[in-house]
Amino acid sequence: VQLQASGGGLVQAGGSLRLSCAASGLTFSIYAMAWFRQAPGKEREFVVAVSRSGDRTYYADSVKGRFTISRDNGKNTVYLQMNSLKPEDTAVYYCAADRLTIPRTNWNTMGNYWGQGTQVTVSS
Repeated sequence: VQLQASGGGLVQAGGSLRLSCAASGLTFSIYAMAWFRQAPGKEREFVVAVSRSGDRTYYADSVKGRFTISRDNGKNTVYLQMNSLKPEDTAVYYCAADRLTIPRTNWNTMGNYWGQGTQVTVSS
């Protein structure tokens, strides 16, 4: 199984980025997908998750209204559109796949498989 995250980069505050996570080696449509992030010196935190079919999404309060998750099961890919970026969004972003259903009371239990991470840096 491989999750390949891409799309990170350096952007000014207020700008946008679109992350992608391409999955291979698994039946993508039966996995819930999520994005987590980890800033320097901080613990990894949940950002957003999407159900297997894409009909349900769950966002951390810190990104609601600015980030949008979507998935294309035909392309085995999940996306994260990030708008109105803030310096506090700076982190390594990881995609995760999980066979069990969502939502979770503890999002940190999610993640049968993880991508390698992509760096997002937002300058002020």
